[in-house]
Amino acid sequence: MSEEERFHHERLPCGVEFAALPIAGRRTATFEIRILAGMANEPSDKLGIANLVAESIDKGTAKRSGQALNDAFDAIGAQRSLFAGREAFVFRCTCLPEFVGQALALHVELLRTPAFPEESCAVAIDLAKQELTALDDEPDEMLRKFLARHGYGEVLGRHTFGTRESLDRITGEDISAYWRSHFGAARMLVSAGGVVDVDRFSEALEARFEGFGNGTGDGRATFPLEFSPGRRHYDKKLEQEYIGICWPGVPKTHPDYSVEVVLLAVLSGGMSSRLFTEVREKQGLVYWVGAWNEHPRGAGMMFAGASSTPPNCDKTYRSLLREVDRLAEDISEEEMARAKVGIAAKRETHGDATSSRVGELGADLFHYGRPVPRQEKLDKVMAVTIDDVRRYLGEQPRDRLCVVTLGPRPLEDQAP
Repeated sequence: MSEEERFHHERLPCGVEFAALPIAGRRTATFEIRILAGMANEPSDKLGIANLVAESIDKGTAKRSGQALNDAFDAIGAQRSLFAGREAFVFRCTCLPEFVGQALALHVELLRTPAFPEESCAVAIDLAKQELTALDDEPDEMLRKFLARHGYGEVLGRHTFGTRESLDRITGEDISAYWRSHFGAARMLVSAGGVVDVDRFSEALEARFEGFGNGTGDGRATFPLEFSPGRRHYDKKLEQEYIGICWPGVPKTHPDYSVEVVLLAVLSGGMSSRLFTEVREKQGLVYWVGAWNEHPRGAGMMFAGASSTPPNCDKTYRSLLREVDRLAEDISEEEMARAKVGIAAKRETHGDATSSRVGELGADLFHYGRPVPRQEKLDKVMAVTIDDVRRYLGEQPRDRLCVVTLGPRPLEDQAP
């Protein structure tokens, strides 16, 4: 029986949605807890608060100090991470199989009974302000921040660290209030994989999260994507000119999502991709060039970006648009085959790690509401044809673009 046929998926009475994939031959177990709340749920006058929750939720509980909690995780060799995204908090933990129960119990403790010590909250706020200052030295991150603001709109386009003004308004009590309002079992998507006893893990989830956060809702409503086309320039003294372009794509649940995956691999899937060879290698226009996509629930966004010298920024901009548009004219079977092999290879190497498999399973619950077999996804990719790519490009017009430039000069080119 294949791994894909051994998925476990259920909605527990406590409200938690749980999926698991035991994988034979592994030596570790990983679990992930997604809370369906994030930056999009922040009060408009307290932007950045979701990140502050993530930074302070493990700094102490009703039972232990932050150091004691860290010591407890270290004692079982647990490797963990947590962050706040646009629409979800993600807690991930990898450990030896014999310590899964203890690792889960520690996560239950920090999720259900965080203390949010005032000193830790103050430190988190100060660090967020420092991160905002550090953005001035990271033009690529600044570009992404501005692109998100205009591409996604006021809610989905919020930045992790908020604003200096909003951070000044946030208190430790505000951080605790966000947790009380948005953390609960009904908002939890839990995935587990590797060496995991599914029944025991499911029973532990039900016992430990029963009654958690009743009244917080299930967090499954989507947020509107408010795309704002047009050009914006942000003046900054830099040696390079940073160019970002975005336009609406398709959601992960759309039948053409696999076409988008292949298209991106052709454009930016490696050193033989269109953007690297045509814009960087042949024309020598850029230091960095790439294309990617992002997917809030129920929506999608396509991006292309590059860093060039100020005198070459208009030519670089035209080249980016040309390489996307001409795919409909001259994409080859050789390029398609190379892109598909690259996608398959990536999934079988980096994507086959237990933590990656569990992260993918959590993303499936987030987007599809069910585990999706990897072979099902790969079959759809392998079935994409040149005609599919051409049709996609025709049905997803790029006549309304959101364009952001960061550097010493704005674009003069009159392209869209």
